[in-house]
Amino acid sequence: MRPGDTLVVWRLDRLGRSLGQLITLMNTLHQQQIGFQSVVEANDTTTVTGQFFFQITGAFAELERNFMRERTLAGLASARRRGRKGGRRKAIDPQTFAMALQLYKAHTSSVHSICTRLGIARRTFYRDLAAHRRQYKERVEVSR
Repeated sequence: MRPGDTLVVWRLDRLGRSLGQLITLMNTLHQQQIGFQSVVEANDTTTVTGQFFFQITGAFAELERNFMRERTLAGLASARRRGRKGGRRKAIDPQTFAMALQLYKAHTSSVHSICTRLGIARRTFYRDLAAHRRQYKERVEVSR
């Protein structure tokens, strides 16, 4: 951008994560004689009133982000108390993995044919096999 240009953003919170970041950016833009406009907040910092409104709006945007963060953390904690775990679901259900493991331990089929027959990816099978081995190892160490 060059002096005299105006930076236009959809919403003020798209520009930075904290009020400090926004103010630093605004000072940089001001030093380079670049204007700023926010479409949603209808803010134009080329005026003194616009600069004041920018700081107030930035503070409210940071407050809103902090509230969202608190609500998200509270929701995750509540879900954990109810026994819910976050993250992606397993690619192989326990029954399918048990069948694949049984065929694998029997040494009668290749991993490729086991995975093809059960409709699972080889990489997924090996990842779950490694997790199974780690879990089994932990159980053996605890029982000693």
